[in-house]
Amino acid sequence: MTKSYATPQGLLPILKGVELTLWPNTTTALMGESGSGKSTLLHLLAGLDDADAGEILLDGEPLSSLPDAARAKLRREAVGVVFQQFNLIQSLTVADNLAFHARLAGRFDRAWTDALAARLRLAPLLARYPEQLSGGQQQRVAIGRALAARPRLLLADEPTGNLDEASADEIMSLALELVAETGCAFLMVTHSARLAARLQRVLTLHAGVLEPS
Repeated sequence: MTKSYATPQGLLPILKGVELTLWPNTTTALMGESGSGKSTLLHLLAGLDDADAGEILLDGEPLSSLPDAARAKLRREAVGVVFQQFNLIQSLTVADNLAFHARLAGRFDRAWTDALAARLRLAPLLARYPEQLSGGQQQRVAIGRALAARPRLLLADEPTGNLDEASADEIMSLALELVAETGCAFLMVTHSARLAARLQRVLTLHAGVLEPS
């Protein structure tokens, strides 16, 4: 894939021929300097933006050939995204935040959502609102929400960037356990070499091209 952005000085190339395969039940860390295009790549994989050239296949289905409604449906059903800023819905309780994406996708499973809440130690907090939670608790809700629809691909953009080291380690352990249970492919953007080393594969985005670390 290639991707550039328009600037007053002309086109700025961000991705210059990225090739990447993510397999089920595998974990991959994506590293690189700030501004190297890591978040851009995640947005492309999530179907939130279009590449200038190249193709993204999800279970053999080319995203670019799908109409907007079909792409949105596939994204809801097959892709989970965890953001650094949590992006929880402030007007919804923890319980409703956990169920939100799964309900949109028509894949809500009460037993699985309850199991996620228990595993993420959120069961006592289900009636609370995001503003009543710590940063680590909010991140656990964000992970549970992304996994509630049992996605085939889980993308995480600096999911522990706002947390202290102990909380980051705890969140990572929980995420990896749940990824193993669901069998999804997991791609995580991180600046932490320590956390990246816990994943099966580490890639670095440098000069618009992916390189093994």
